[in-house]
Amino acid sequence: MQNKLFLFFLLALMLPSSHAGEAVPVANDVALEERVMAVSAELRCLVCQNQTIADSHAELAVDLRNQVRDKLRQGMSEQEIKDYMVARYGDFVLYRPLMKRSTLLLWFGPFLLLVVAFGVLIIKLRQRRKAMQQAPALSADEHARAESLLSGADKEVQP
Repeated sequence: MQNKLFLFFLLALMLPSSHAGEAVPVANDVALEERVMAVSAELRCLVCQNQTIADSHAELAVDLRNQVRDKLRQGMSEQEIKDYMVARYGDFVLYRPLMKRSTLLLWFGPFLLLVVAFGVLIIKLRQRRKAMQQAPALSADEHARAESLLSGADKEVQP
């Protein structure tokens, strides 16, 4: 009885894969599809932000790829499509934005943050070193008391 039940579950698991078909290509024109992917590789997914629309599976990325495909069918060049997307979504839509006045922070912001973080680290280390040098030294009595407390703590820990 258990073997039949086990066999039934295996067959039930295999059933959905038996009806799977071959993926239908998005475009019959392979050259057009290559151009779509080339342009899509240069545009950033506005949802994912760390992927191109060629790599993303977000609905917006799919819509943008379809727009790129439609624009290419209409005869627009790759540069015209990128210009259209920049006009509509801003410079951020370009995966490698052009260096211009409005994108300087985008290009140099990470380096600026790194320099500021390094500066803060150096200041904090100097403050710590100065505080350690200015810390009052223990007197002989305080040193002896600390030794007795530490040696007493060792005895409590050991059984």
